[in-house]
Amino acid sequence: MTEQEQKKNKISLGKTDKERRNNLIVIFLVTILVVVVVLLFMQRREHKMIMESLNAEKNSIQTELNDMVQNYDSLKTDNDTLNQQLFVAQTKVKDLLLEVGQIKKASYDQISRYQEEVGSLRRIMRNYIVQVDSLNRRNQQLMVENEQVKQDFMEAENRNRELEQVRKQLSQKVERAAMLEARNLQVIAINQKGKEVNNSSKAEQLQVSFTLSKNITAKRGAKNIYVRILRPDQVLLVQSKNNLFQFEDLKIPFSSMREVTYEGSELPVNIYWDNSGFDAFMTGDYTIDVFADGNNIGTTTFSFKK
Repeated sequence: MTEQEQKKNKISLGKTDKERRNNLIVIFLVTILVVVVVLLFMQRREHKMIMESLNAEKNSIQTELNDMVQNYDSLKTDNDTLNQQLFVAQTKVKDLLLEVGQIKKASYDQISRYQEEVGSLRRIMRNYIVQVDSLNRRNQQLMVENEQVKQDFMEAENRNRELEQVRKQLSQKVERAAMLEARNLQVIAINQKGKEVNNSSKAEQLQVSFTLSKNITAKRGAKNIYVRILRPDQVLLVQSKNNLFQFEDLKIPFSSMREVTYEGSELPVNIYWDNSGFDAFMTGDYTIDVFADGNNIGTTTFSFKK
């Protein structure tokens, strides 16, 4: 680049160094703002997709319940006792249908509960179908109607299998959406006076700092946050062999933990490793992993120089 081109670039960013520095800061902040807006848009879009899937499954449950109500209408016998039982069973279906219809925004837990109730009502209905067929097997017209009921029931079973597949897919989406993230994860070494140091021989503690991300779908309340600190020689720092937590299908050791109260908003967290009573920190690269709700929510590295 020629001297004339360099001067031209400086002029385009400002006349003075201060103006050029301020303009670069503004450009940097605008870029960050654009990235944040894009991330928020993607999160809202995924949440919208989850809600649409939940509403679609709710509508499918309503359709199945409506079919069950109509099927009960076709189950008629000359047995008064059985007719009374059919009436009570149909009333339960109608009550559940009314309850589902009154929900404006269905949740995953509600959909799962309703699906279980529908399965129970379906099994009850299957039992009544068998009874009605046995009591009215000599009536040809009723046998034809029962055949239609069976056909409808098979279609309901097929819809249920489809709903179960959707439920599994939805469950996976909900789990991914509800997973927390440890943002701005960093580690510093602290001496006895609480000051930051880089020398391994002077360090007494490691401070692991991060911010739990905002997540409107994650479960709220008390949460245990676990930290695993792996030395350069791949040995895990642990206070006690009994310090274990559940990760997937195993119980694995942790270095430090802290209980926090999470309410869905961003939450700053500091967790400390106290090296008192242990050998001095080694020089080299340490690996730090953070876990919450059975998930690895953040990983970073930290180095002690010689």
